[in-house]
Amino acid sequence: MQVVTTAGHGGHGKSTLVRALTGKDVSVGGNVEEPHAWTRLPSGRRLAFVDVPGGDRAVPALLAAAAPAPVVLLAVAADEGWTPRTQEQLDALGALGVRFGVLAVTRSDVADPKLALRQARDRLAGTALRGVEAVAVSAATGTGTGDLAAALDRLAGRLPVPDPDAPVRLWIDRAFTAGRQTVVTGTLAAGTVTVGDELLLMPAGGRVRVRTIGCAGEPHESVGGVSRVVLTLREAGRVGAGMALVTPGAWTHTASIDVRTRFGEASGRLARRMTLHVGSAAVAVRLRPLGPDTARLTLNHRLALHLGDTGVLRDPERGSIAGVNVLDVRPPTLVRREAGAARARELASWPDRPDGAIVLRRHGVLRRSELAPMGCAPPPDAVALNGEWVADPAHWESLFERLSEETARHAAQNPYAPGLALETVRLRLGLPARQLVEALVRPPLRVESGRVHAPAPAPAPGWATAVERIKTDLAATPFNAPTPDRLTALGLTDDALTAAENAGAVIRIPDDDGEIVLLPDAADRALRVLSALPQPFTPAQAADALCTDRRIAIALLRHLDALGRTERRNTGKTD
Repeated sequence: MQVVTTAGHGGHGKSTLVRALTGKDVSVGGNVEEPHAWTRLPSGRRLAFVDVPGGDRAVPALLAAAAPAPVVLLAVAADEGWTPRTQEQLDALGALGVRFGVLAVTRSDVADPKLALRQARDRLAGTALRGVEAVAVSAATGTGTGDLAAALDRLAGRLPVPDPDAPVRLWIDRAFTAGRQTVVTGTLAAGTVTVGDELLLMPAGGRVRVRTIGCAGEPHESVGGVSRVVLTLREAGRVGAGMALVTPGAWTHTASIDVRTRFGEASGRLARRMTLHVGSAAVAVRLRPLGPDTARLTLNHRLALHLGDTGVLRDPERGSIAGVNVLDVRPPTLVRREAGAARARELASWPDRPDGAIVLRRHGVLRRSELAPMGCAPPPDAVALNGEWVADPAHWESLFERLSEETARHAAQNPYAPGLALETVRLRLGLPARQLVEALVRPPLRVESGRVHAPAPAPAPGWATAVERIKTDLAATPFNAPTPDRLTALGLTDDALTAAENAGAVIRIPDDDGEIVLLPDAADRALRVLSALPQPFTPAQAADALCTDRRIAIALLRHLDALGRTERRNTGKTD
């Protein structure tokens, strides 16, 4: 079954058309037991009509009827043509984003329909309904009724097929209670309702059970969208139009949303207090402009929403109207002075229906059970964590880098108390659960005894202990180089000595008997001592000043000369 909403100026023959097509006289104000008229089209498809009356309440009623099933039968009378009331309803349909419909020029037996048809086509030309099929019809004579049914049949064949496994959200447009039972009607847009199902009644969120289902005047065990349905609920309490029956755990129940405005004035020119129409609900909201086409809406009660849901903002006093797309059902708080402008810049790059990748990028880490109620699936590249959580890859990598920095800093500042407590890490990184800290840790980091540890320091090379011994030996006499026997005893020979030299731990100065091994700062220290001697000085004087033997002193002087830090003079002296 498909569902069509009637629209048009009051008295232009909408109800007469429905009666001619279905044989039933049903309007929104009729009996709840017969909430809709339906017919079987020439192809065998079934089509239901929600007949919206004209008058002062036409626009809210039209929004409530067309939102769950945005398909319209627009009636324009041939003898009156296009009216301001017709335009008002067209604006409402445009704000709602309705793009499927049929134009019926009624009372074609009273006046030539060509002028009204031309007017209507001109008005529709700049809207999403441009190019819809048009039919001239007279319900009084029956002329064109068959053509209208055929046009509706062709339209029904082009309509999208709803997902039978989608979560249920049935907006209630009528309800009455008799004893312990409540009967509600509405248009099921997608999903499937089965007798015995337990649903949540929003906005209160209480659980109710489906006792019976009626559709097209017959009882059913199960009904899928799109369908007009009558449900009987047991002990549901107070139920009224504008409430919704939803699948538990499949929708976000929110009273604060960020939206993109369209089909109307810039967000900054909209009234600060308006009415938000979503489904059959009409909720008072407080509007805070963010960017030219984005705003924060604070609702006076919760709605069950998904990202990408559409609605209409309406100011009954000014008559202004604007369509909205829901961009975020869990928006961040805006406390800092520039928070609103920053949020507007962020939202400017978002599509009208944000997906799981965008949502995860904003939140960083979420439970899978938090994504589904927003109407999103985890993106393919999401980091899966413990089966319950998913993370944005870039955010997860940045958290690991921060964790590495935190643990390294802690280890340097607390050498005798290494490791950060898991709860400390959770708080510093802003993670929602301690188990995520453990999931974040990977080599070279490690978790031991409830603490996250930085990488263990690299083991000291084999020659390091020997160099420390030499430092001890040379502490008092830094130029009294160790003998070859001492180097051998310490293990500083061949490869070990070369490795220590390459690491800058020692220097090796060649002399006539082999080489002298000293610490890396020997040249600087020797230069300071020698600079204090009367200039020039002899090798013997240098040896005495350096508290070492003449062989080592000469080797040091040659080394300093090779570095260009001393000047050798021939004084004719031999010592």
